[in-house]
Amino acid sequence: MTTPWGEFTLTRFPEDPRDRLRAWDASDAYLLAHLAEREVPLTGTVVVVGDRWGALATALAAHAPTQITDSFLAQEATRANLARAGIAPGTVRLLTTQDPPPQRIDVLLVRVPKSLALLEDQLLRLAPAVHEGTVVVGTGMVKEIHTSTLQLFERVLGPTRTSLARQKARLIFCTPDPALRPGPNPWPYVYQLPDGIGPVSGRTVVNHAGVFCADRLDIGTRFFLQHLPRTSGPQRIVDLGCGNGVVGTAVAVANPEAEVLFVDESFQAVASAEATYKANGVPGHAEFRVGDGLTGVPAGSVDLVLNNPPFHSHQATTDATARRMFSGARRALRPGGELWVIGNRHLGYHVILRRLFGNSRLVASDPKFVVLKAVKER
Repeated sequence: MTTPWGEFTLTRFPEDPRDRLRAWDASDAYLLAHLAEREVPLTGTVVVVGDRWGALATALAAHAPTQITDSFLAQEATRANLARAGIAPGTVRLLTTQDPPPQRIDVLLVRVPKSLALLEDQLLRLAPAVHEGTVVVGTGMVKEIHTSTLQLFERVLGPTRTSLARQKARLIFCTPDPALRPGPNPWPYVYQLPDGIGPVSGRTVVNHAGVFCADRLDIGTRFFLQHLPRTSGPQRIVDLGCGNGVVGTAVAVANPEAEVLFVDESFQAVASAEATYKANGVPGHAEFRVGDGLTGVPAGSVDLVLNNPPFHSHQATTDATARRMFSGARRALRPGGELWVIGNRHLGYHVILRRLFGNSRLVASDPKFVVLKAVKER
């Protein structure tokens, strides 16, 4: 990536030489060019929110920015890209969306996320640190910036306008108004599950902003909950890509002797899963981990993995995440252990499972979804 601050070799995380997706896009380049062309003073506390793979933090490292991200993978990519550029550890302060934000912000740079709810939560959390002189610039691809995006900036921070498009990217300019009172943060959102979905029927869900289907139970998870395997005894079970933790909580309710590991790469998701689990007073033992799938879980240590893999990486459609999850599950499972997967029918997960496990069985299906089971035979 060529920037006014130099050229940088950037990769996503985990690094895969076969991955054709770049670690930056035109919106990152547009924002960096604007900062240089307009000679925006990058002094005081510079905060970068939603930096997808660390492109912005790496380019602006000379200004000691604070990066705030919901993504473990983005944070690891940032560390790797900073190291590749020869930037000393600690130059860029790395925070998650669950950490307390800086108390004062002089420059706020926002990479618009896919989730409007996550943007709302982050702007409301950061607003008390923004002052009249704060420079606020957002960036995103044209298809990611909607009227609702601009209205949100205006409601929380102050008057907002956009730039002309450049290479299908657009900038957002916001003038902070300290007199604004945007009201309380509605996140996390709490609701009750419907009946007829197994052990968690009528129970409580806690969703932090940005978690998939934050205000209701999505139809895929509903279908999965109706077809989960029955377990008994002290089993080690993983809710892989746990989201709000409903699936893992359902297993824990049905089998109090189970030890359930909730794993997701989203800090918001793992916080939601832990809050959901605790809100329901579930007996037994649970562990909550933010990470890259089952990396770090000992091989042959797991009895059952439950997985609803994502098939998007931001705006790109890809099965790379699902493949990593499935291969990680095979490594972590003991012989005889099972991976249960739900996915859209058209994604063809059965083909990947047969290649990895040598088997794949259809457990349940409807016109939209399939539940598949693969057994680690040896």
